Amino acid sequence: MSRIALVDDDRNILTSVSMTLEAEGFEVETYNDGQSALDAFNKRMPDMAVFDIKMPRMDGMDLLQRVRQKSSMPVIFLTSKDDEIDEVLGLRMGADDYVKKPFSQRLLVERIRVLLRRKEAIDGADVVESDDTKVMVRGELEMDPLRHAVTWKGLDVTLTVTEFLLLQALAQRPGFVKSRDQLMDVAYDDQVYVDDRTIDSHIKRLRKKMRTVDKEFSAIETLYGIGYRYNEE
Repeated sequence: MSRIALVDDDRNILTSVSMTLEAEGFEVETYNDGQSALDAFNKRMPDMAVFDIKMPRMDGMDLLQRVRQKSSMPVIFLTSKDDEIDEVLGLRMGADDYVKKPFSQRLLVERIRVLLRRKEAIDGADVVESDDTKVMVRGELEMDPLRHAVTWKGLDVTLTVTEFLLLQALAQRPGFVKSRDQLMDVAYDDQVYVDDRTIDSHIKRLRKKMRTVDKEFSAIETLYGIGYRYNEE
């Protein structure tokens, strides 16, 4: 049973999310500020954690920085709609993903499961190599699924779980079109409803991140009314 730490100063979130995770078979520890969470982590580190960014005593950024000094456990940030700068900074500091408030609890559970599976694969002595686990190279793009690592022209690009899964799905078959529905199936559990605009927003942010290392990046092509295609460069 994986132990999940929830750190948020909103008691309603702590209560509702912990109930959902316990119903899914997880052991849950809750903390209403970063300092109390850190004190507990110093005694016993959980398997993964979910941090709110804005909290009293110690915010999520400071907590993440302290945690990364001693552990590589997966961390998901909970962010508000206007926290894009914090999201980018958090990912660069070592967060693995973020979920925007208000959020689908089913989506949060799915992101947690993805990160725990990746952690188990990395920690495992014997990993069965498959198309989903081996390093993929497509032109200037290199993706390592087990380590959630992406480089473009040798430069690191920090992506969320969702962005990584979408890029991987597109790059696996260069030149082939993926519809929005197909990309939804890749990025989300079938119990999570998202609309077309959600996929479009993820692709937009994915392109933006790739262009931080290469302003000329154009490998992801939009086919209006159809979907997206990866063109190997």
